[in-house]
Amino acid sequence: MRLVLQLHPTPYYKALNQQQQLEFEDRLVRFIQLKQFVPRGKGMEVTTEMKVKIAACAVQLTLGLREIHFAHFKTFIIYPDRYYSTIYKQYHCGEVNMRGLIVLSWRDFEIGNYNPKDGLNLGLHEMAHALHLENSIRNQEYDFLNRAYLQHWTVLSESERQRMQLEKSIFRRLCTAPDEHEFFAVAVELFFELPQLLKQEHPEIYSSLARLLNQDPAAKVTHQIIQTA
Repeated sequence: MRLVLQLHPTPYYKALNQQQQLEFEDRLVRFIQLKQFVPRGKGMEVTTEMKVKIAACAVQLTLGLREIHFAHFKTFIIYPDRYYSTIYKQYHCGEVNMRGLIVLSWRDFEIGNYNPKDGLNLGLHEMAHALHLENSIRNQEYDFLNRAYLQHWTVLSESERQRMQLEKSIFRRLCTAPDEHEFFAVAVELFFELPQLLKQEHPEIYSSLARLLNQDPAAKVTHQIIQTA
C-alpha cells in the first residue's frame, strides 16, 4: 500500500510528518481490509489504486480522531459515471445509504481528486455523510465524536445556515445546502481543500470543525493534528 501512496501522494498526506504518515498508512490498510468494493456498470473494475484513493478520503477525515472505520458502511459500490437512483428518481454522483452502502461515481470521484484546491471533493463529501451518521449508530463505534464539540457544531451550523439565506457567502454550496447533513458535508470539503479561505470568511465554522475533527489544515506547518485523540 505504501508504494501506491508514494506514487499518488495527496497534498494532505505529503504535509504529514513521518509518524503521521505511518499512522495514515496503517489505518488505510485496515480500512480496505474491512470493506467490500463492488464494481457496477459495463467494463467496470476496481483496482488496488482505486481502493487506496477511496480509503484515503476516510482516513484523512478521521486521522485526528480515535481510529474508526465506519463499521456500519461495509460496502462501496462504484459506477464508472453518474448512475440513476431508483429511490430518488434522478442521476447521482454519490450517496450514503443506511443499508450499509456508500455509492460513488468514479468519474466524479476522480474529478474531485484532480484539483485539491477547488473546494469540490466527492470522496470527502460522502465520507463526511458517513461520519455524521456513523456517530449516532449504536455499534462498536458509537458516539466517537466529542459531544460538546458536536453540540457546538450543531447549533452553530444551523444558525449559519439560516443566516446564509439572507447574507450570502462566497461559498455558494454552503448557502444552498438544504439541511444540516449537506451543510456538514460541504463544509468538510471546504475545510480540507480551502482551509485558509474558509477560516478567513467563516472563522467560527472553521474553528468548530477544527475542534470536532481535531485537525487544523489551515496551519502552514507539517503537524496538522491538534492533539492526540
